Amino acid sequence: MPVDAKGALSVLPVGLATDVLSAFTEVVANFEQHRWEPSELNGGKLCEAVFTAVDGYLSGTYSARAVKPRNMVQACQGLEQKYPQAVRSARIQIPRMLVGLYEIRNNRGVGHAGGDVDPNQMDATVVLYMSKWLVAELVRLLHTCSTQEAADVVEELVERQIALVWQRGDKKRVLQPGLSRKEQLLLLLAGVTEATESEVIRWMEHSNKHNLRNQTLRPLHKARWIEFDEADSTLRLLPPGIEEAEKLIKSLQGS
Repeated sequence: MPVDAKGALSVLPVGLATDVLSAFTEVVANFEQHRWEPSELNGGKLCEAVFTAVDGYLSGTYSARAVKPRNMVQACQGLEQKYPQAVRSARIQIPRMLVGLYEIRNNRGVGHAGGDVDPNQMDATVVLYMSKWLVAELVRLLHTCSTQEAADVVEELVERQIALVWQRGDKKRVLQPGLSRKEQLLLLLAGVTEATESEVIRWMEHSNKHNLRNQTLRPLHKARWIEFDEADSTLRLLPPGIEEAEKLIKSLQGS
């Protein structure tokens, strides 16, 4: 039977499944809002929840809720040694990914002061995609489905959390009806580092490039919500625009 987002983690105890999904959706939501530090911090929570799930899968007994190991690196290495005959994904591949993700959370200026760097988009991007891989691989492991099916489930989980922008391949659509062009643009740019003018026109299904420029792009550039480079036709959110996008997302998800 095909697995879907609703039953993705149904094999796990309800509390543990909630811990996995809660941490994952926080990673995604904070990344969408360009809140790098909270996104990376929730990557650490996801590590603890996924470790608990994998440990339960290997031992045959699941904890009711996520448990934080005293030493994540040693605990992950211990799975390799404790279950030498178990499937490689559970005893080696997922644990090693957890170690990498936990390292970013602890030693890149996120979990504690004194890291080499401050929380940033580059690290948050790594955290996002490692998190997607971990949840997809966990789904694949629990349901013995294909990697593509597991990846599709993860994208469904993302859409259920954000529920504002749908994406498949190079297509994006704002799902909330009745939004202004300005609001649509904020939502579309919130999930990307940069977009081209032609991409935005296609995503918004806008038929008049000049009207979009004059009525939306240039005014938002002037207000410093976006950086619109007309020479190379690229757009990105500026800090005031990120703040406005956060407010919009919170208001829409709370409505």
